Amino acid sequence: MLQITSAEALWFLPFVAPICFYVAWTDMKMMKITNQAVVALALVFVVIGPFAFSLETYIWRYLHLIVALLLGIVLNAGGVMGAGDAKFAAAAAPFVALGDLSRLAIIFAAVLLAAWVTHRIAKHSPLRNLVPHWESWTKTKEFPMGFALGGTLAAYLLIGAFA
Repeated sequence: MLQITSAEALWFLPFVAPICFYVAWTDMKMMKITNQAVVALALVFVVIGPFAFSLETYIWRYLHLIVALLLGIVLNAGGVMGAGDAKFAAAAAPFVALGDLSRLAIIFAAVLLAAWVTHRIAKHSPLRNLVPHWESWTKTKEFPMGFALGGTLAAYLLIGAFA
């Protein structure tokens, strides 16, 4: 059982899901999570958050963003993750209840595995011909993590909304 309530998740889901899809698409296409997508995600929290949460919870959730951003900066500096991935994770952090971090890690692991397998199958199948110009097809040591990160946030909110 997740700590995010159905009501909270439902407030965000219609606005966040299209952004997650866009992030997955652009990261596979260009190997880039755009700043516009990150800003849009953050703005959804800024605008919708006061309706979804109590004022105290809403304000505390900004600490999630700050901690995730600082951690992302360190991981990016260490070459562990891309800057776009770090920024997206920071913008996504306020949507996640602190008590759900272990469950989010499980969702992320499942989505990452599914995204990797799906991407690799598509890369080596006729599906690749539908979008032959995608940059992620030519990368051998890099993976478009926006595919997994966007999928994880969308899945978390979906599970929260309907669990």
